[in-house]
Amino acid sequence: MRIDAHQHFWRFDPVRDSWIRDDMSIIKRDFLPGDLQPLLEQAGINGCIAVQADQSEDETDFLVELANANTFIKGVVGWVDLQSENVEERLAHFHQFQIIKGFRHVLQGESRRDLMLTPAFINGIAALQEFGFTYDLLIFPDQLNFCKKLVARLPEQKFVLDHLGKPYINKGEIKEWKEDMAAMAKHPNVYCKLSGMVTEADWRAWKMEDIKPYLDVVTNAFGTDKIMFGSDWPVCLVAAEYSQTIEIINEYFSPFSSNEKQKIFGENAIRFYNL
Repeated sequence: MRIDAHQHFWRFDPVRDSWIRDDMSIIKRDFLPGDLQPLLEQAGINGCIAVQADQSEDETDFLVELANANTFIKGVVGWVDLQSENVEERLAHFHQFQIIKGFRHVLQGESRRDLMLTPAFINGIAALQEFGFTYDLLIFPDQLNFCKKLVARLPEQKFVLDHLGKPYINKGEIKEWKEDMAAMAKHPNVYCKLSGMVTEADWRAWKMEDIKPYLDVVTNAFGTDKIMFGSDWPVCLVAAEYSQTIEIINEYFSPFSSNEKQKIFGENAIRFYNL
């Protein structure tokens, strides 16, 4: 089974979705399963993981509702207030929905850059482990040092870095990020999504040569057992069509074995998210 391990759905709300700037006008509209399904079929992708884009429990309910009506949605990464005193109660509630595989918080947007290391947040992540939920790390490179401490503190919790940890591809910055990613990869409980690369590059003029050095770093560090393809659709549309996100991975991994390609395009996501 071939899986797109990272995409989003929303009914566009200009207030709630204020993160979508004017230069991202192409995604200022609704994106629902009916928009994605033909793209998956054309690409030979059998299923996807729907990831939260809004920080509310309503968002989690919305994604569960979509998944119940569309069998190609194989898993949901929702949102819950990990810092809440009743986080275990809320996780117990969401545990009844088998389609929910994990949770995410938009750490990249927090003014407190080390929020993930506060006692309340760590308590929430530890609670995920009790219910077998995964955790998606959405961060910027300046937060990788904090991530290293978090994943070391909770070695039994499954983590996945979204979008390669969002390296500054457009600026060509790689050295410090490379060192941090190598350190992250040493932890057996940490995976990495091959997603979001085009949006960290020059949206209008990115080339495969711009992205390849970053794929080199992640592939060498994590190996083919801990990386997985994700399109980041529809956010990717600001820089590339859905098919182009797949072509980047196809081109880069063309010399690899069919077994390794199967892992990257599905088996690793199936294992990580317990699909």
